[in-house]
Amino acid sequence: MEFKVIVFWILAVVLVFASLRVITARNSVHAVLYLVLAFFNAAGIWMLLQAEFLAIALVLVYVGAVMVLFLFVLMMLDINFDSMRVGFRSHIPLAAGVGVLTVVQMAMVLWTKVQDTTPPVGATGQAGYSNTKSLGMVIYTQYVYAVEIAAVILLVAIVAAIALTLRRRKETKYQNPSQQIGVRRADRVRILNIAASPRDETKP
Repeated sequence: MEFKVIVFWILAVVLVFASLRVITARNSVHAVLYLVLAFFNAAGIWMLLQAEFLAIALVLVYVGAVMVLFLFVLMMLDINFDSMRVGFRSHIPLAAGVGVLTVVQMAMVLWTKVQDTTPPVGATGQAGYSNTKSLGMVIYTQYVYAVEIAAVILLVAIVAAIALTLRRRKETKYQNPSQQIGVRRADRVRILNIAASPRDETKP
Protein backbone atom coordinates (compact mmCIF):
# COMPACT_ATOMS: atom_id res chain seq x y z
CA MET A 1 0.00 0.00 0.00
CA GLU A 2 1.31 3.43 -0.94
CA PHE A 3 2.17 6.02 1.66
CA LYS A 4 -0.40 8.43 0.19
CA VAL A 5 -3.17 5.85 0.66
CA ILE A 6 -2.11 5.22 4.26
CA VAL A 7 -2.21 8.96 5.02
CA PHE A 8 -5.64 9.21 3.39
CA TRP A 9 -7.11 6.43 5.53
CA ILE A 10 -5.65 7.92 8.71
CA LEU A 11 -7.10 11.34 7.91
CA ALA A 12 -10.43 9.83 6.86
CA VAL A 13 -10.81 7.77 10.06
CA VAL A 14 -9.94 10.73 12.28
CA LEU A 15 -12.31 12.94 10.27
CA VAL A 16 -15.24 10.55 10.71
CA PHE A 17 -14.49 10.14 14.44
CA ALA A 18 -14.26 13.92 14.96
CA SER A 19 -17.48 14.47 13.02
CA LEU A 20 -19.34 11.98 15.20
CA ARG A 21 -17.96 13.58 18.36
CA VAL A 22 -19.18 17.00 17.19
CA ILE A 23 -22.80 15.85 17.42
CA THR A 24 -22.41 13.49 20.40
CA ALA A 25 -20.23 15.54 22.77
CA ARG A 26 -22.19 16.95 25.72
CA ASN A 27 -19.79 19.83 26.28
CA SER A 28 -20.20 22.51 23.60
CA VAL A 29 -16.58 23.63 23.88
CA HIS A 30 -15.41 20.06 23.27
CA ALA A 31 -17.74 19.85 20.26
CA VAL A 32 -16.17 22.98 18.76
CA LEU A 33 -12.67 21.59 19.33
CA TYR A 34 -13.66 18.33 17.62
CA LEU A 35 -15.00 20.40 14.72
CA VAL A 36 -11.62 22.14 14.47
CA LEU A 37 -9.97 18.71 14.33
CA ALA A 38 -12.40 17.65 11.59
CA PHE A 39 -11.57 20.75 9.55
CA PHE A 40 -7.84 20.10 9.82
CA ASN A 41 -8.27 16.53 8.60
CA ALA A 42 -10.52 17.65 5.74
CA ALA A 43 -7.85 20.17 4.76
CA GLY A 44 -5.29 17.36 4.78
CA ILE A 45 -7.46 15.28 2.44
CA TRP A 46 -7.80 18.23 0.09
CA MET A 47 -4.03 18.61 0.11
CA LEU A 48 -3.77 14.98 -1.01
CA LEU A 49 -6.17 15.83 -3.87
CA GLN A 50 -3.86 18.71 -4.88
CA ALA A 51 -6.51 21.28 -3.95
CA GLU A 52 -4.16 23.34 -1.81
CA PHE A 53 -6.13 26.57 -2.19
CA LEU A 54 -9.28 25.01 -0.71
CA ALA A 55 -7.25 23.44 2.09
CA ILE A 56 -5.60 26.72 3.05
CA ALA A 57 -8.91 28.59 2.78
CA LEU A 58 -10.57 26.03 5.05
CA VAL A 59 -7.90 26.42 7.72
CA LEU A 60 -7.71 30.21 7.54
CA VAL A 61 -11.41 31.00 7.24
CA TYR A 62 -13.14 28.31 9.29
CA VAL A 63 -10.50 27.30 11.80
CA GLY A 64 -8.87 30.70 12.13
CA ALA A 65 -12.00 32.85 12.18
CA VAL A 66 -15.31 31.03 12.54
CA MET A 67 -14.23 28.50 15.15
CA VAL A 68 -12.43 31.15 17.19
CA LEU A 69 -15.65 33.17 17.17
CA PHE A 70 -17.64 30.13 18.30
CA LEU A 71 -15.21 29.49 21.15
CA PHE A 72 -15.36 33.15 22.17
CA VAL A 73 -19.16 33.09 22.27
CA LEU A 74 -19.34 29.80 24.16
CA MET A 75 -16.67 30.62 26.73
CA MET A 76 -17.44 34.30 27.35
CA LEU A 77 -21.24 34.26 27.39
CA ASP A 78 -23.27 32.68 30.17
CA ILE A 79 -25.52 30.40 28.13
CA ASN A 80 -27.92 28.02 29.81
CA PHE A 81 -27.42 24.87 27.73
CA ASP A 82 -29.86 22.84 29.82
CA SER A 83 -32.78 24.96 28.64
CA MET A 84 -31.56 24.69 25.05
CA ARG A 85 -31.60 20.88 25.23
CA VAL A 86 -35.29 20.83 26.15
CA GLY A 87 -37.23 19.17 23.32
CA PHE A 88 -34.08 17.88 21.65
CA ARG A 89 -35.48 14.38 21.11
CA SER A 90 -38.50 15.73 19.24
CA HIS A 91 -36.22 16.90 16.40
CA ILE A 92 -34.47 13.53 15.98
CA PRO A 93 -36.82 12.21 13.22
CA LEU A 94 -36.32 15.34 11.10
CA ALA A 95 -32.55 15.25 11.61
CA ALA A 96 -32.44 11.54 10.74
CA GLY A 97 -34.44 12.15 7.56
CA VAL A 98 -32.10 14.93 6.44
CA GLY A 99 -29.08 12.72 7.23
CA VAL A 100 -30.45 9.80 5.21
CA LEU A 101 -31.25 12.10 2.29
CA THR A 102 -27.69 13.48 2.37
CA VAL A 103 -26.20 9.98 2.42
CA VAL A 104 -28.36 8.92 -0.54
CA GLN A 105 -27.32 11.97 -2.55
CA MET A 106 -23.63 11.36 -1.83
CA ALA A 107 -24.01 7.69 -2.78
CA MET A 108 -25.66 8.67 -6.07
CA VAL A 109 -22.80 11.03 -6.85
CA LEU A 110 -20.14 8.43 -6.02
CA TRP A 111 -21.79 5.51 -7.77
CA THR A 112 -22.97 7.28 -10.90
CA LYS A 113 -20.50 7.00 -13.74
CA VAL A 114 -20.12 10.38 -15.38
CA GLN A 115 -18.75 10.32 -18.90
CA ASP A 116 -16.13 13.04 -18.95
CA THR A 117 -13.30 13.25 -21.42
CA THR A 118 -11.34 15.86 -19.44
CA PRO A 119 -8.64 14.49 -17.15
CA PRO A 120 -9.01 15.06 -13.40
CA VAL A 121 -7.49 18.18 -11.91
CA GLY A 122 -3.83 17.74 -11.06
CA ALA A 123 -3.60 14.29 -12.65
CA THR A 124 -1.63 15.36 -15.69
CA GLY A 125 1.56 15.88 -13.70
CA GLN A 126 2.63 18.87 -15.73
CA ALA A 127 5.62 20.84 -14.53
CA GLY A 128 4.70 24.13 -12.87
CA TYR A 129 1.05 23.16 -12.40
CA SER A 130 -0.78 25.32 -9.85
CA ASN A 131 -4.24 24.49 -8.58
CA THR A 132 -4.67 28.04 -7.27
CA LYS A 133 -3.87 29.54 -10.69
CA SER A 134 -6.26 27.18 -12.46
CA LEU A 135 -9.03 27.97 -9.97
CA GLY A 136 -8.45 31.70 -10.38
CA MET A 137 -8.62 31.42 -14.17
CA VAL A 138 -11.98 29.63 -13.94
CA ILE A 139 -13.45 31.98 -11.31
CA TYR A 140 -12.48 35.22 -13.05
CA THR A 141 -13.35 34.11 -16.58
CA GLN A 142 -16.22 31.63 -16.66
CA TYR A 143 -17.84 32.55 -13.33
CA VAL A 144 -16.81 36.21 -13.07
CA TYR A 145 -20.39 37.55 -12.94
CA ALA A 146 -21.41 35.08 -10.23
CA VAL A 147 -18.36 36.05 -8.15
CA GLU A 148 -19.10 39.77 -8.55
CA ILE A 149 -22.75 39.29 -7.59
CA ALA A 150 -21.73 37.30 -4.50
CA ALA A 151 -19.24 40.04 -3.55
CA VAL A 152 -21.93 42.73 -3.84
CA ILE A 153 -24.34 40.66 -1.74
CA LEU A 154 -21.70 40.19 0.96
CA LEU A 155 -20.92 43.92 0.93
CA VAL A 156 -24.61 44.78 1.30
CA ALA A 157 -24.89 42.29 4.17
CA ILE A 158 -21.91 43.89 5.96
CA VAL A 159 -23.34 47.40 5.54
CA ALA A 160 -26.78 46.22 6.71
CA ALA A 161 -25.31 44.53 9.80
CA ILE A 162 -23.44 47.71 10.73
CA ALA A 163 -26.52 49.86 10.12
CA LEU A 164 -28.68 47.62 12.31
CA THR A 165 -26.25 47.75 15.22
CA LEU A 166 -25.74 51.55 15.10
CA ARG A 167 -28.93 52.49 16.93
CA ARG A 168 -29.20 55.62 19.04
CA ARG A 169 -30.20 54.86 22.60
CA LYS A 170 -31.07 57.47 25.18
CA GLU A 171 -29.49 55.57 28.06
CA THR A 172 -26.14 55.23 26.26
CA LYS A 173 -23.53 58.00 26.29
CA TYR A 174 -21.88 58.48 22.91
CA GLN A 175 -18.59 60.15 22.11
CA ASN A 176 -18.15 62.39 19.08
CA PRO A 177 -14.61 61.85 17.73
CA SER A 178 -14.64 65.11 15.75
CA GLN A 179 -15.47 67.12 18.85
CA GLN A 180 -12.80 65.30 20.85
CA ILE A 181 -10.14 66.09 18.25
CA GLY A 182 -11.18 69.74 17.99
CA VAL A 183 -10.87 70.42 21.72
CA ARG A 184 -8.41 73.16 22.74
CA ARG A 185 -6.47 73.32 25.95
CA ALA A 186 -8.01 76.68 26.85
CA ASP A 187 -11.48 75.13 26.74
CA ARG A 188 -10.69 72.32 29.15
CA VAL A 189 -7.86 73.50 31.43
CA ARG A 190 -7.95 76.62 33.59
CA ILE A 191 -4.95 77.67 35.67
CA LEU A 192 -5.75 79.41 38.96
CA ASN A 193 -3.28 81.52 40.92
CA ILE A 194 -4.01 80.82 44.58
CA ALA A 195 -2.06 82.68 47.20
CA ALA A 196 -0.34 80.53 49.74
CA SER A 197 -1.80 80.88 53.23
CA PRO A 198 0.57 81.31 56.21
CA ARG A 199 1.24 78.17 58.16
CA ASP A 200 -0.54 77.85 61.46
CA GLU A 201 2.19 77.36 64.06
CA THR A 202 -0.24 76.00 66.65
CA LYS A 203 -0.92 72.90 64.60
CA PRO A 204 1.62 70.10 64.56
